[in-house]
Amino acid sequence: MRLVFLGTPAFAVPSLEKLAASGRSVLLVVTQPDRPVGRGLREAPPPVKEAALRLGIPVAQPERVRRPAAVEQLRELSPDVMVVVGYGQIIPQSVIDIPPLGIVNVHSSLLPKYRGAAPVQWAIANGETRTGVTTMRIDAGLDTGDILLVRETEIGPEETAVELSGRLADMGADLLVETLDGLEAGRIVPRKQDSAQATHAPLLKKEDGLVDWREPAESIHNRVRAMQPWPGAYTTFRGQTLHIWQARVISPEPLSDVRGSERSADPRTEPGPGGAPSESGGPGSLLRLKPLTLACGRGALELREVQLEGRRRMSAADFVNGHRLTERDILGEART
Repeated sequence: MRLVFLGTPAFAVPSLEKLAASGRSVLLVVTQPDRPVGRGLREAPPPVKEAALRLGIPVAQPERVRRPAAVEQLRELSPDVMVVVGYGQIIPQSVIDIPPLGIVNVHSSLLPKYRGAAPVQWAIANGETRTGVTTMRIDAGLDTGDILLVRETEIGPEETAVELSGRLADMGADLLVETLDGLEAGRIVPRKQDSAQATHAPLLKKEDGLVDWREPAESIHNRVRAMQPWPGAYTTFRGQTLHIWQARVISPEPLSDVRGSERSADPRTEPGPGGAPSESGGPGSLLRLKPLTLACGRGALELREVQLEGRRRMSAADFVNGHRLTERDILGEART
């Protein structure tokens, strides 16, 4: 089987490696151009390009795969099939029509759920407990092509988007090889997606990481896990951005229940200057300093690892000690 591989991010590397190891003839790897990265803005190759060069596979990096020169290069190779894993550009019909077995895509969700650019992140953010990988035939729509094979897995209660993406990358690579074997042998019967069941997973924006403390503790915890490595979950502290890298739900119950069950250890319930207990504030207020525990719209969340803008990541305990937090501090901007 002669194939062309189109991919860009680290997620696609296991698929390329498994294809090469399977003995198939990878004629060409098509990936995005080198881009400037980091503070120095030095141009760096995409992870897939690095893998292809290591494997001795030719690489092409057209600015747009739909341009006539790029389409003609692919047509001249006459591949039996093309594979797309996180390429990052819409594949035009002129390319879709080239391989007789079509273009197989590895997508990191259980289609038709979470069509779009960020399926792993939105599955976690929305509190899903199961996800998986799907191989599908690309058509002119956005992740709307016929489903070939599916493999499911559970999402761990503490699993981050980075960790889950790594697992799904390996699962997708195995499923891709199984899919190509099945297509070659004529064993796979493609099935249409039920668009009525579709959900969308749009490209992440910076503001998607902003924590709203009025939400339940479980929802905020899911956002912390989901928005890694970018944009990261964040809030504000004394006018500065505070990233939250690790957290855990102390209680999903209403705040009155949390206070009642933890009153003896809660600094907010200790006597104030006049001998009376301190009053607890609303969402974003501190219920405890050690461990650093915050009130949410429902329940309470313990922060474990944070990073103030311009500073290094640190444990929440070091953050409390280094910035002399008191129970009067509130995280997050005032909301109306």
